[in-house]
Amino acid sequence: MNSILVTKHIDKHFHKPKDFHVLKDISIEVSKGEFVSIMGKSGSGKSTLLYILSTMDTDYTGELYLNNELITGKTPQELSRIRNKNIGFVFQFHYLLSEFSVIENVMLPAKKLAEKTHEEIENDAIEKLKMLNIGHLAKQRASRISGGEKQRVAIARALINNPSILMGDEPTGNLDSHNSENVFSIFKRLKEEEGLSLLVVTHDEDFAQRTDRLITMEDGKILQ
Repeated sequence: MNSILVTKHIDKHFHKPKDFHVLKDISIEVSKGEFVSIMGKSGSGKSTLLYILSTMDTDYTGELYLNNELITGKTPQELSRIRNKNIGFVFQFHYLLSEFSVIENVMLPAKKLAEKTHEEIENDAIEKLKMLNIGHLAKQRASRISGGEKQRVAIARALINNPSILMGDEPTGNLDSHNSENVFSIFKRLKEEEGLSLLVVTHDEDFAQRTDRLITMEDGKILQ
């Protein structure tokens, strides 16, 4: 199988206020079209790991590969571009710009990447919104839609540059069970129909048990 994301022997220390070994020899692999979840108690290192995998934290030892390319050691400018092009993010909070319309929020990462015309980006954004059954909200101001709808808009925004992998940090953490189920269904459909790889940190055991593979972390190590 094609590996989308690979880590080899990742270690990380926090040095202040005193040395704390937060990640210990982490080697994982996510294949194309694989839906992987990471669970662990607070302080187990899962969010720290996700931050490294997302290329936002570069203060570690070991190697990170994305699409078979070594990412470790690249400049902040290179990382910013790689991240925007290849990684979609969905957080616990949607981080939408409330004064912008739904479609403007979805278009932002593509405008930053600047590989397509405004018209092409707008068409892509409409397609993504329709795929998530919220095409009718395109012109609504982001502040005027429900919490579940906001999270779908955040997913559409994460998909706008057709990333290789979608990463989620507690993407259902702020949602009721109905909307959590919606998000899970969307992720599963993206994997099955689009061949997208997904890596999600979650506290939701029901969500995690239904993914292709569950990685459990404890004290900075992988248990399974």
